[in-house]
Amino acid sequence: MKASNPFHDYPRPQLVRTEWKSLNGKWDYIGGKDKPRALNPQMPASFASKHEQILVPYSPESVISGIERNQEINMWYRKHFDIPQSWKGKNVRINFEAVDHDATVFVNGKKAGSHSGGYDSFSFDVTSFLKAGTNEVIVAAHDLNDGRMPSGKNGPRGDYTFSSGIWQSVWLEPVGANFIKNIRLLPDLENSRLKITVDGGSSLISAVALDGNKVVSKVEASAAKEFYLPITSPKLWSPDDPFLYDLKITLKDSKGKIVDEISSYFGMREISLGKVEGVVRPLLNGKFIMQVGLLDQGYWPDGILTAPGEDALKSDIEFTKKAGFNLIRKHMKTEPKRFYYWADKLGMLLWQDMPAIWYQNEDTARVRPAFRRELKAIMDDHYNAPSVITWVPFNENWGAFDVREITDWVKKYDPSRLVNGNSGFNNNPGYQKAAGDPGNGDFVDKHIYVGPYEASMPDGKRAASLGEFGGVGLFVRDHMWPVENNAYAYEPTVSALTDRYLLLMSQVEQLMKYKGLSVAVYTQTTDVEHEVNGLLTYDRAVEKMDVKKISEINKALIAEGLKIGNPLKKK
Repeated sequence: MKASNPFHDYPRPQLVRTEWKSLNGKWDYIGGKDKPRALNPQMPASFASKHEQILVPYSPESVISGIERNQEINMWYRKHFDIPQSWKGKNVRINFEAVDHDATVFVNGKKAGSHSGGYDSFSFDVTSFLKAGTNEVIVAAHDLNDGRMPSGKNGPRGDYTFSSGIWQSVWLEPVGANFIKNIRLLPDLENSRLKITVDGGSSLISAVALDGNKVVSKVEASAAKEFYLPITSPKLWSPDDPFLYDLKITLKDSKGKIVDEISSYFGMREISLGKVEGVVRPLLNGKFIMQVGLLDQGYWPDGILTAPGEDALKSDIEFTKKAGFNLIRKHMKTEPKRFYYWADKLGMLLWQDMPAIWYQNEDTARVRPAFRRELKAIMDDHYNAPSVITWVPFNENWGAFDVREITDWVKKYDPSRLVNGNSGFNNNPGYQKAAGDPGNGDFVDKHIYVGPYEASMPDGKRAASLGEFGGVGLFVRDHMWPVENNAYAYEPTVSALTDRYLLLMSQVEQLMKYKGLSVAVYTQTTDVEHEVNGLLTYDRAVEKMDVKKISEINKALIAEGLKIGNPLKKK
């Protein structure tokens, strides 16, 4: 096992408290199909007999976890911990960033709570279960991974190694009886202000925005109500200048005593649709910026869904930025909140996919509501990230149902962002009838391999996006997953693959200028198991194209896009 405490930074960057205790690291573990059933148990399993150790937060299927077995289904985790003396008199919460798929938590033998959903965070107040000295937490995780819950590529009709159980950070923190449960931040550029909603009871709230050490704005308001923080002459957030304001929010009781305090941040940016020279296009802060992106699946050979550590999590974004891209399409999974923090801080636009279900027409009374619940939970988790500009409920008709209705719901629930209801509606898996173009949402979106010609064109109300294209492969000896590897097309050398990419992006430029294309997402950031069509090998050890040339053409394409509708940029 590599790290005793992987991901040691505070896991929730937009709602940070100074006091906390990480529970990442080695836990006792029991797992397997024949182990005690872990779906909503009433009592914890016994660890009296032989058990193993697992490195949290890595799924038991992964190498780095120390277990490396396939589809455990029933997973039991145990950790002992002490409560710091300074937390005396406080309520203690246990936080989980993600557990796949059903989790039940016991503290000192008593049930603290349960949660269903593999991609969203949750927490429980465990104060009443704690005792002096050493405490014990046991987590039961159950994951059939049978395609009847959201699972994306991590499912029976997905492409890659299954994963399950605890796969993101676990930590404790102390709070008062009255505390800030959640915040929602919405930039309002038209009125030079930030809309803030604090879920924190009926106490008084103080909110302060800072530019470095300089106080930009300060207001006081009642909690549990919306209020506005004026931001005069706001510095706008964009990929070229990802400026972030710091935010301090303080919760006070009726006598003015501070009962909770958190630090956060926000970016002043706006994403919308508008007509540019008669063509519907996505606008960032009122301007068209061509979105040139990578399909990013976020898989790792040693951690599967979980990056080996903070530096690795950050490195994929840094590489994407270095290669001249301004967009990541986070495909069929979510990431830890610190991934979104780095996207915010480094200046990377994000499209966030909803992980697909696979058997949407079976057991519909259970399966479809679960999809809707988790979609809402994922949107809530990442609502405050300025980098997230588009939600993608469905991909290529996988698990698609009620597409028009869900697209409209997503748009209504978060009108501040764009929605791509069924990315690649022209493709569909052979086992189901295509849902096709929903006709609503903000994009007309085709997937074309290799492409890019025959990409979608804008209509009178939606922009045109090429949600996936490319996928050209290169074999790199000693850096491939040990299976038969494939791609949509192949080139024999780094030089040839680079030239092929340059040609494809030259064609994308023609589509942008003369066919109204506004988004192009190349497949993909890295190789993934049997796929060899990444810009990087799966182990991230080899750059498979001349990144300098890739960056140059990407930046040139984006620069040409800035000239559209902006006479000052034209020669």
